[in-house]
Amino acid sequence: MPAPWGPPGETEPRQRLHPLSPALHGAKSLVVVIAGLSWSTLSRVGFGWFAALVAVFVLGATVLSVVSWWNTGYHVVGRELRVYEGLLWRRTRAIPLERLQAVEVVRPLLAQLTGLAELRLEVVGGGKTEAPLAYLGVAEAAALRQRLLAVAGRAPASAPATVGAPSTPAPAGRRLHAVRNQDLLVSQLLTPQAFLLPFGLAFVVAQFLSEGSWSFIAVASTLTAMAGVLLQPVRRVLDDWSFRLDADGDTLRVHNGLLETRVQTVPLHRVQTVGVTWPLLWRMKGWLRLRLEVAGYSAGEPDDRNRPDRLLPVGDAGTGERVVAEVLPGVRLDALPGTPPPRRARWLRPLSRAVVGVGLDERVFVARSGLLTRSVTLVPYARIQSVRVTQGPAQRRLRLATVHADTAGGAGAAAVDRDLADAWELAAELTARAQAARSADRSR
Repeated sequence: MPAPWGPPGETEPRQRLHPLSPALHGAKSLVVVIAGLSWSTLSRVGFGWFAALVAVFVLGATVLSVVSWWNTGYHVVGRELRVYEGLLWRRTRAIPLERLQAVEVVRPLLAQLTGLAELRLEVVGGGKTEAPLAYLGVAEAAALRQRLLAVAGRAPASAPATVGAPSTPAPAGRRLHAVRNQDLLVSQLLTPQAFLLPFGLAFVVAQFLSEGSWSFIAVASTLTAMAGVLLQPVRRVLDDWSFRLDADGDTLRVHNGLLETRVQTVPLHRVQTVGVTWPLLWRMKGWLRLRLEVAGYSAGEPDDRNRPDRLLPVGDAGTGERVVAEVLPGVRLDALPGTPPPRRARWLRPLSRAVVGVGLDERVFVARSGLLTRSVTLVPYARIQSVRVTQGPAQRRLRLATVHADTAGGAGAAAVDRDLADAWELAAELTARAQAARSADRSR
């Protein structure tokens, strides 16, 4: 348990991170140092000096990590989480918990081996993940997560009362679905990258055999190109391994990951859109994928794995129906309305006009798109922040327009290439339904 510290008289002392945190940060620095020095440095200075340089850099990084750990602390004051850090330049971050959108417990491989975890917070308007606390004990991270959600009004009041108090196990929640790893592997084999790889490999081998060229550079470049093609499906398998989805009151809990495990907590009232995708090669097995758009989650994160957008990485139609009904009660995937654009829109969409469409369900705005990979975006009316009507040069000539339903999450949905008069009617109807839905939410 991290030792409390701070000025006397505070109602709750500040907590330090786990004492092993500097060691984990130092281990990550070791990898960066060795990669930075490179093998060319080893060949020039010899193994002895190379090892000495690595030791000096690692020692310096470890000392800096220890100093940083000693001067980093956190505690909850009222409805704020305050994080203190810095030695020469002290910095205090106060995070209002009423702006809290989601809390994530992440366990990279080194953290799994040492029994630690990292806590990440997402708040409204954050450009990136706020106040990542790395690292805490697993029980400490779970207790702190429950407490922050409780203070923010996102979890039952039975959460632990203090950060330093002995933690009680979080409720297991209700299991919605667990993806079989076998299905996950097969789904990634049914991607264009994996499906076309054997043909590309056969072409490259044929070229080598015909030209008799097996140079190191040619082989290395070919292997690098194939690794780049396979990187995305392999990463998806690693990220979504042992995927489990639980419902706990008005929140969703997503468990996933192999080398880096994650537990993401997403409040249902922050879900802005639900996206349903049917990839071309998946349709032969009747599979689909579900994604979320969550308000406040930083779209500017360079690593999209930090976003809690996974709702169902792969599943059949029945599973998709059950999960969507849990997130958007009363919405049925097999009964969604939809009308295509007018016939003159074929000049802009000669192939995809028949699969593009929009509809107004009782609870959600429905937008369909895609030719090879088909998708449907569902936007609850209460989540619509603004409605726009836009026209491009070609649309003006054809008297067409696109209606955009914007959400706090950013993407929203769009009704493309609608008749101009129908577009303005649709925009007015969406605005009226959005206002009525928000008024109904406030009155509850």
